[in-house]
Amino acid sequence: MTRKLFGTDGVRGRANAYPMTADMALKLGAAAGEFFRTDGRNGHRVVIGKDTRRSGYMIETALTAGLASTGMNVLLLGPVPTPAVGYLTRSMRADLGIMISASHNPYYDNGIKFFGPDGFKLSDDAERAIEKIVEGPVPLAESDAIGSARRIDDARGRYVEYVKTTFPGRGALAGLKIVVDCANGAIYKAAPEALWELGAEVIAIGVSPNGFNINENCGSTHPETCAARVVAEGAHLGITLDGDADRVMIIDETGKIADGDQIMALFAARWAAEGRLHHNTLVATVMSNLGLEHYLGSKSIRLERTPVGDRYVVEAMRRGGWNLGGEQSGHIVMTDYATTGDGLIAGLHFLGEMVQTGLPASELVHSFERVPQLLQNVRYGDGQEPLNAPEVQAIIAASEVRLNGCGRLLIRKSGTEPLVRVMAECTDEALLADVVGSIVAEIRARV
Repeated sequence: MTRKLFGTDGVRGRANAYPMTADMALKLGAAAGEFFRTDGRNGHRVVIGKDTRRSGYMIETALTAGLASTGMNVLLLGPVPTPAVGYLTRSMRADLGIMISASHNPYYDNGIKFFGPDGFKLSDDAERAIEKIVEGPVPLAESDAIGSARRIDDARGRYVEYVKTTFPGRGALAGLKIVVDCANGAIYKAAPEALWELGAEVIAIGVSPNGFNINENCGSTHPETCAARVVAEGAHLGITLDGDADRVMIIDETGKIADGDQIMALFAARWAAEGRLHHNTLVATVMSNLGLEHYLGSKSIRLERTPVGDRYVVEAMRRGGWNLGGEQSGHIVMTDYATTGDGLIAGLHFLGEMVQTGLPASELVHSFERVPQLLQNVRYGDGQEPLNAPEVQAIIAASEVRLNGCGRLLIRKSGTEPLVRVMAECTDEALLADVVGSIVAEIRARV
């Protein structure tokens, strides 16, 4: 069965338009309740977190109503990052976790992500099953079995305390000045608190959410904002997170930006040298740079590639017994500590490398030389399938021949937005620009 509602990271779309309506959230809540409340008892629990989008109130309320109508007891966490939902689902012995967020997208989008009782995102099969339940009438609980709902006041504090346990030693960050950009998102209180409590001097930006400014010219999708502040303040490091804090970019003291590939390269090499990189393997997606692959090969570290999406990275890690993976976009997954990407924990582990080695960030953020990479996006309308056009397929085939031996081509539809992503890597930058430009022009002619 093809999934209709779920993309690569839950259900996502423009708030108050299908599928991100209150009506659909109500149905999804009821369907999820029916899926997880298999024994008909009334003791099942679900935790719900959200980011700072105005539409989160609407979706949270509708989800709660749907879940309670099928007998699920709802624990409302308030604004917390996505990894906190994964952690608290397990910690609070919930049967289900839900995060309301569209991650790095603008405020006018929103999304719903589901976590199982183990704290990991649901499998494709589980999402298909929930979709099937949505399509039909959902059995409602008897009047005396309707679920309850209550707010959990210390959810953020629980997460902050856990995050601190992943860093060796209290006060270890004393003497370090850190800029943290919270993207006006879910971690706007938790990240500054954790860093300060570990001893750092903290300069917090992106910590004034108003419901509409999440990810706006800040956060990991706009790292230049944090980079400029790092330089202006003379800080030792910048940590810039996205709206739900499952992504991170690192900024060194000179303002240089390190993406997920560079962070993974550092961690993989260090962990391999210490004998704690399971099976000497790093898991990354097809988007990760060829330079990363070459660097890992020089260290005798295997790179396992997956489709785009941190959930596919995590699924591969669990199948293979690997403990480090992520995406170029900044998802860093360390299953020794978290069930999904956790930008704050990744930032703390980078700081741990600085403290342990005594090196400045600038000597740690650049492990390998990138192969020139170019990515361009083409937006398309409802019902359009530009990649199916014979002319587009023909130019893609011709471009693969042109790149043979000096690079690679990756073209895919986004799983979270109506975009075609055209990415190529090539040692010949002129050829790279020509190939990507030609394909993008052909796709645009079909939309």
